[in-house]
Amino acid sequence: MGSRLAQRLIDRGHRITAIAREASKGKLPAGCKVIVADVLNADTWKSHARRDQTIVHLVGTPHPSPSKARQFVEIDLRSLQEAVAAAVFSGVEHFVYVSVAHPAPAMKAYIEVRTQCESIIRASGLRATILRPWYVLGPGHRWPITLIPFYRIAERIPATAEAARRLGLVTIRDMLAALVHSVEHPTNGLEILEVPAIRKCGSSNES
Repeated sequence: MGSRLAQRLIDRGHRITAIAREASKGKLPAGCKVIVADVLNADTWKSHARRDQTIVHLVGTPHPSPSKARQFVEIDLRSLQEAVAAAVFSGVEHFVYVSVAHPAPAMKAYIEVRTQCESIIRASGLRATILRPWYVLGPGHRWPITLIPFYRIAERIPATAEAARRLGLVTIRDMLAALVHSVEHPTNGLEILEVPAIRKCGSSNES
C-alpha cells in the first residue's frame, strides 16, 4: 500500500519522503525521496520530519494472524510509538494512522495493539486521522469476495446491520482514496474513518 500511495500522491503534486529499509528502497516510485532508517528507532529519522508535513504510518506485521501476537507488539506498537514521538518532537502538522475496525469477534491480539496505538495518538495531542478498515481486498487478498453476499444479507437484518457495516470489506482503491483524502484534508483535532467512510472516499474518487 505504501508504494501505491506514494505514487498517487506524487501524481497529485505532493512531495513525498519515505522511511525504508535498504532492501526495500527500490520498491518506491521515482520522485519519492527515500531515507534509509529504522522505523523502530525514531532517532534514525526524526531529524527529517518538519512542521509542515503529514506523517502517514503504514508499518505493520504482514499477513496478521493470531499466531503473530508478539510481532504486533514488537513491530506494530513499537513503530507507532516511535513515529508519534518523532511527530511530537518535530511538531508535524498532521498524523495519519491505519488502525483496524473494532470491536470484532476475531484477531483479539491485533485489535488490542491497534487500539493501544490509537490511545497513544489521542494522548499525544497530535492532529490525527485514524482509518479503521477490517479487511482490504487487493492482490493476494481476494478470497473474502465470496463473503460479499452474506454481508449484503447481514446489512439488511437489524440485529447484525451495524456490525456488518463496521466490519465490511474495502478495496485497495477505497483505502488509497481515503488515505489521499486524509492527507489533503487534515482535521483540526481527531477524525476516525470507519468502513462506510472509507468506502465513500473510494466511491467519490470514481465519480
